[in-house]
Amino acid sequence: MKRDYYEVLGVPKNADEKKIKQAYRKLAKQYHPDTNPGDKQAERRFKEISEAYDILGDKEKRKLYDQYGFSAFDESMGAGNREQSTYRGSFGDFDFGSGDTYQEYYFSDDDMGDIFDNFFGRGFGSRTNYRSYDRKGRDVTARISVPFEDAVYGNERVIQLKDSHGRTTSLKVRIPAGIDSGKKIRLKGKGETSLYGDEAGDLLLEVTVEEKNGFERKGNDIYTSIQIPYTTAVLGGETIVQTLYGKVNCKIQAGTQSGTKIRLRGKGMPLMERPTVKGDQYVIVQIQVPRYLTPKARMKLKEYQQAVGA
Repeated sequence: MKRDYYEVLGVPKNADEKKIKQAYRKLAKQYHPDTNPGDKQAERRFKEISEAYDILGDKEKRKLYDQYGFSAFDESMGAGNREQSTYRGSFGDFDFGSGDTYQEYYFSDDDMGDIFDNFFGRGFGSRTNYRSYDRKGRDVTARISVPFEDAVYGNERVIQLKDSHGRTTSLKVRIPAGIDSGKKIRLKGKGETSLYGDEAGDLLLEVTVEEKNGFERKGNDIYTSIQIPYTTAVLGGETIVQTLYGKVNCKIQAGTQSGTKIRLRGKGMPLMERPTVKGDQYVIVQIQVPRYLTPKARMKLKEYQQAVGA
């Protein structure tokens, strides 16, 4: 004889959705087969709880149940024989036939909240393979800051991480050349250990690359600026430019204007996927205006002014 679904969940008939969900979570966790291995009574109770919540957790099904009771679902169960049909519940497919089997899935106590939220968000009556919730430990995310030079050349560093209990762990991490802020480095098996003794999760290190004075990064390109004398801008010449890989001589065309952008190919950041390939460096030209002139220089400049009619 079936028990009233409200009685199964231990809630009054006027209970709201939140109360029903809370009752279901508590009971499902208590009677789940993973926490009661080999306990047939707990297994049957778990199925009963899941069946009750499948009805009361759905507004339309609950309305039908409140109006017609169990008979509201006789037709969908096939000749009124619900015991020999497959119940499609919020945890997957349960066979209520003679085999009395259930579809297996795994989770730890810490995962219960997230898993339940996922179930409720998906709604009810959908078939899902919950074997995807395996026995592997959870992935953990941490944040690290690396010097700009490490992102340019790549490096190996030993980092110190503290867990929620204040314990410190030292890990050797390879920083790949070309990495940018927001990228993640995955360390296999360095995450949360599994409650079942199986494979541990991974540690994901979210990277922040520190800034470098005088260099601005945009993707794999680098932007810098230089100041050149007024005479060099007018007459042309050469100037020294600092790049990530050393100093280079840069040719300045005669008549160069302030704000001119000079491109240095292959002097930018390496691509993380192909570190031998690099972006470019863009040099923004700024023209120096002398603050003070000697009398002779001032006279020559006036002669130039008159010559060009400025």
